[in-house]
Amino acid sequence: MVSIYELNQLPAARTAAVSLAASRFCAWRGWAAVLEMPLPNGRRADVLALLPDGGFAIIEVKSCARDFLSDAKWPDYRDYCDRLYFAVDLDFPQALLPEDAGLLVADGMEAAQLREAPVHPLAPARRRALLHRFASLAATRLAALTDPAGHAARRAALRSE
Repeated sequence: MVSIYELNQLPAARTAAVSLAASRFCAWRGWAAVLEMPLPNGRRADVLALLPDGGFAIIEVKSCARDFLSDAKWPDYRDYCDRLYFAVDLDFPQALLPEDAGLLVADGMEAAQLREAPVHPLAPARRRALLHRFASLAATRLAALTDPAGHAARRAALRSE
């Protein structure tokens, strides 16, 4: 029997598993992925990947049908990528997803692309601004991994100002 606690953790665990599979999908293709990427419009992309050609893909992770049906903000991501994908697990009802987005399906720690995302190129100024934001966040996260104490001290100092 599954406890209430375990039921509440299922969507989070599914999201984490699909995010990991999506990250591996990116790595295998030479895409540089950043998870939980804040966008200039106040939204947060589950995965923003820098492609080898300089383009950007956003991968929106959905854990279940309710997660997709209750989320009306995913169309806002199109303004910040050249390609938009959804990443789901094998149990997700794929017919719910829009046909004009790519589709990745996770099975364990791997993901397969079932549908390519149509290309809708970013304007050069937006691409440049997004690249700067991407690089800054990636560098900040790397610095936090290599010097956690220094990063924590810097964050504390910034909060007190």
